[in-house]
Amino acid sequence: MEELLQIGIITKPHGVHGEVKVFPTTDDIRRFKKLKKTILDTGRERIELECEGAKFFKQFAILKFKGYDSIESVEKFSRKSLFVTRSDAVKLGKDEYFIADLLGVHAEDETGELKGTITDVIQTGANDVYVIDLDDGRQLLLPAIKECIKAVDIENAVMTVHILPGLLDEDGK
Repeated sequence: MEELLQIGIITKPHGVHGEVKVFPTTDDIRRFKKLKKTILDTGRERIELECEGAKFFKQFAILKFKGYDSIESVEKFSRKSLFVTRSDAVKLGKDEYFIADLLGVHAEDETGELKGTITDVIQTGANDVYVIDLDDGRQLLLPAIKECIKAVDIENAVMTVHILPGLLDEDGK
């Protein structure tokens, strides 16, 4: 499992006092209000930053980091990713998973006939959709609903699924 979880991408500086505009990659934008520290990945190094404050503008979070008080000090952060450690991540509820933990999980139906690997998670708003590359070369888009997801074992990277009629063509293609 990944130790670092991405929470956002800095788009550009915001104002002249060292704030940055962040596009959230977390489904709970309010998590930025409680954010104490984050890790900035510059591509060459990881910098731990202490958060002084957060506010919101449209779909963006506006963050202020301690010790960065001018637009010049944060310009170099544009298009860089922000992460938190797993221990600082938001606590998940029952049947909730981090996307990073689902990618690469082996999925198979209850009969063991259809097998594949989760390669992506599409967030639709109503429910997530798991993109599963099947071992036979096909791709399955499986809604992350109780009727389809029967068991998830993140520790062993295995998911048991039920494929509702119509999700795969009638001839099995």
